[in-house]
Amino acid sequence: MNNHKYMLPGGISRRTEGNLFTLPFLISGILLFLIIFFCVLAPVFAPYGESEQELSASLAPPSPEHILGADKMGRDLFSRLLYGGRITLVSALGVVILSVIIGMPLGLFSGFYGGKFDSVVCRCCDVLLSFPSLLLAFLFVTALGRGITSAVTALGIVYVPMITRLVRSLTLIEKNKTYVEAAESVGFSRPYILFRHILPNCVYTLLVQLTLDLAYAILDLAALSFIGLGVSPPTADWGAMLQEGRDFLLQSPLLALAPGAAIIMTVISLNIFSDCITQYIDPQARVLPSFEKIEENRGIIRSQADGN
Repeated sequence: MNNHKYMLPGGISRRTEGNLFTLPFLISGILLFLIIFFCVLAPVFAPYGESEQELSASLAPPSPEHILGADKMGRDLFSRLLYGGRITLVSALGVVILSVIIGMPLGLFSGFYGGKFDSVVCRCCDVLLSFPSLLLAFLFVTALGRGITSAVTALGIVYVPMITRLVRSLTLIEKNKTYVEAAESVGFSRPYILFRHILPNCVYTLLVQLTLDLAYAILDLAALSFIGLGVSPPTADWGAMLQEGRDFLLQSPLLALAPGAAIIMTVISLNIFSDCITQYIDPQARVLPSFEKIEENRGIIRSQADGN
């Protein structure tokens, strides 16, 4: 892949794109792939069913029969970890998709058309963002009723203002560029320009934000399940498993440590993965310039100004 360059004052060149396949990117990508692969194919890799009980193995330690041990009901912890991961990941993806379906059109139309519609959208976003996101999700779940569907819907609504504001700001930047004026002068309709030209230029930044939102959704869903507002027993979920395991930290610490570690590994991998993509798209975010480099470039600019 060719690395295009642009010139700084004095003929100093800098690459405008870097290597995406860095070590952090590969490690986080592999971890995410393995987590998603094993969770999606839980019925294949899980040695037991999600709710299959063996009371004689209650709180059993790790063994060949139960790799990570068993919970108080004799259910295999490894199997429930895989099934719970599938519920958690799919639910988090649902949160992100719902927020995009609602927030992206609002941000596009608000930023492109402006006017009273833009004012109403901005004020609604301000109201929603004035509340702590998790507290607002608690209120929505309480109103909608307990359950994973209500939790996904509540968090999807809570995430809408963030997506709307991001897309709106990107649209405001793009609509003032030359290619939009050229498209309007040719006679293209405004909806065509919005969805055919402006939206594709917002996708890359939006994808980075959605990757971060996926990590936040996993944490928020785990929090809702932890306090009993998420999945209903005996359905497995990382947050619910964490809540069940906290009562047995001394007897069987893996009951809480295993789902907690799964949440931490997934969220950290998503954050690193997103950060690597951000640095690839925006090279200036890769490394902060040294003080000596700044002074050198400043001296070059001054010398050129004196010469002119």
